[in-house]
Amino acid sequence: MSAQTKERWSSHAVFILAAIGAAVGIGNIWRFPAMLGENGGGAYLVPYLIAVFVFGLPLMILEITMGRHFRGTVVSAFRGVRPEFRIIGWLVCAIIFLILSYYLVITGWTIAYTLFSATGSAGTFATFTGSYLPVIFAVIAVLLTGLVVAAGVKNGIERVSVTMVPLIVIILGVMVLYCTTLSGFGEGIGFLFTPDFSVLLHADVWVAAFGQAFFSLSVGEGILLTYGAYLAKEEDIPRSSLVITCTDVSVSLLAALVIFPIVFSFGLSPSAGTELAFTTLPLAFSLMPAGQVVAVAFFVVLFFAAFTSAVSMLEVSVASVQEATAWTRRRTTAVLTGVLLVVSIIPALSFSTVQLSLGGIPVLDLMDETIGTIGLHLSAAIMAIAFTWFLPREIFVSETKQSFLMSRVVFPLCKYVIPAALLVTIGVHLVSGFEFPDATYIAGAHYLNAWIQTGGLATFIAGSLVIILIIDKIRR
Repeated sequence: MSAQTKERWSSHAVFILAAIGAAVGIGNIWRFPAMLGENGGGAYLVPYLIAVFVFGLPLMILEITMGRHFRGTVVSAFRGVRPEFRIIGWLVCAIIFLILSYYLVITGWTIAYTLFSATGSAGTFATFTGSYLPVIFAVIAVLLTGLVVAAGVKNGIERVSVTMVPLIVIILGVMVLYCTTLSGFGEGIGFLFTPDFSVLLHADVWVAAFGQAFFSLSVGEGILLTYGAYLAKEEDIPRSSLVITCTDVSVSLLAALVIFPIVFSFGLSPSAGTELAFTTLPLAFSLMPAGQVVAVAFFVVLFFAAFTSAVSMLEVSVASVQEATAWTRRRTTAVLTGVLLVVSIIPALSFSTVQLSLGGIPVLDLMDETIGTIGLHLSAAIMAIAFTWFLPREIFVSETKQSFLMSRVVFPLCKYVIPAALLVTIGVHLVSGFEFPDATYIAGAHYLNAWIQTGGLATFIAGSLVIILIIDKIRR
């Protein structure tokens, strides 16, 4: 057994908190309200909840189950299915590592705005990105994430999760109570819970909900598989997955209950995306009673959500590389953090005074629209196919200990429905050029032509495979 698979969560409750921390991220606090605002308000909740519980939850159960069954990493789990599948495991690691490199840039923004709000020095987003501050705060975010992962499962990931996840829920709950005093609270509630069902006839609303559900739950990324490897044998995975899913949805709704009353109280646009979080809302905070306190609370929540997700992403790569090299956790984390520092500077520079871009598109947006769009849909589909089509159903059933429900409902969904839906979604995108701004980490970001996205992803996959094959040949 490899070094990292000897680690275990201290308790079942800690695993739940860590998995919630991995699931709850920027997508819940920042992107969910923007997506809801762009897709008919309350009507968006219908396809979103269907996507969460019919597609996201079953894949979560499958991913955690496979992690506990193989007691390894993304790479060793795929290798356990078929030896030649280990390359797919490394490709999943490469995808999540590249996403992490620009996700930490955004995490740096949340650190910066937390400090700006606390000191009363918050300016416009344009002023912030017109300096080198985004690069500095990206470096800080990378180093903080590396320090937590280097400390290990119990001393690092657990401590952060146990501290930050409850605070996310508590702070959001207090902010909701505060927002009940605002003039736009009733209008915000009406927008959130009064659906216009006519929008459900639009395919883009369903695609938006599907993308948000997968990204919000962090399924199909190898994170929950890695966390599942540290889970005790007797734990109830289906029940745990349901708790994680319901909490994730609840956090998204709490965030919406905070943001929409503020939006309608001050005449803002609920679908402003990046501008909403880092320019428009700070202006609203400055006009509110106790606005500075509200601003600090909001950006602390945004940072906690981003940071716990960033930690879980880095853990995927650290666990896999440590297993392959037999290095210590600290050495592995130090090496990968060093690589991450170099790689993260590139997207950080695209939202700085340098304005680094390719063809007029900021590099961060370019990465998000290629790796972070089709790449993760493809990763989720591959994971569902590999662990259902190439493994006997009995493995899944025995691990989950609920034969009828798992065998007759969840497993068929993971084997047929979920990969088919993901592949159809990708196919429609490629054939019709349908855009997926919903499927990115950055709400409201500029998005590219579908064929450009596909070309960028194909280049990344080809380059990654070449590097993986070369490394694998050298190791042999």
